[in-house]
Amino acid sequence: MDLGLKDKIAVVGASSKGLGRAIALGLAHEGAKVTICARDSDALEETADEIRNQTGTEVLAVPTDVSQPAQVENLISTAIEHFGGIDILVNNAGGPRAGRFDDLEAQDYQDAVQLNLMSTINLCRAVVPTMQARGGGRIINLTSVSVKQPVDGLMLSNMARTGVIGFAKTLATELAPDKILVNNVCPGIIFTDRIRHLATVRAEEGGISFDAALANMTADIPLGRIGDPDEFATLVVFLASERASYITGTTIQVDGGMVKSLL
Repeated sequence: MDLGLKDKIAVVGASSKGLGRAIALGLAHEGAKVTICARDSDALEETADEIRNQTGTEVLAVPTDVSQPAQVENLISTAIEHFGGIDILVNNAGGPRAGRFDDLEAQDYQDAVQLNLMSTINLCRAVVPTMQARGGGRIINLTSVSVKQPVDGLMLSNMARTGVIGFAKTLATELAPDKILVNNVCPGIIFTDRIRHLATVRAEEGGISFDAALANMTADIPLGRIGDPDEFATLVVFLASERASYITGTTIQVDGGMVKSLL
């Protein structure tokens, strides 16, 4: 199937590794030109070289902390200046610290909102005008299954990422006349550094091995295994494509069947 992504211009957040890297690589394999960003400039350049070598596509690497509004503005203006516009925005950022209510200070909540909600809002504010000028676009927000089924011990993620869903649903309605489609994709347990960290924390708290902690995390997944980043990226690439032309305002989980909610 031709996804119609050749020569489309994409910006992918937190894309030096993990889900962001897999998405950027997936888009590049379909012929899209990709701007990648992350805080670690060395890791970012290494990933950019890998994507170029594997796909032959044009990759722009812009070191960025998406929680900082000025750096978001620089990211988008640099991408527009280099490529001439933006067709696809994939909002992605690292997760906030794990913790229960009694573990957290007021500043922790503010930091989580800045990292996960405000970064999404600021990136959308910067990108929407160029998408409107180009006659449409795709915005895909990476959140978490916690927006459908809160995860114990992840108070900050449960709180901040749910705000993204409310923002995105409203934005999808407002931007539909501009042919800008807005969707959310929720990773379940996908094997990334975030999952490694959570498994390590749970192993320490429970006095068990890392492998035992991973096994516990897998126990509620009907498919019986942890997902691969490429499996997650496949859906994001489809939603970014011309083939997803009648899908907007949705929140879809990629979780091996773990979430038990009906919607």
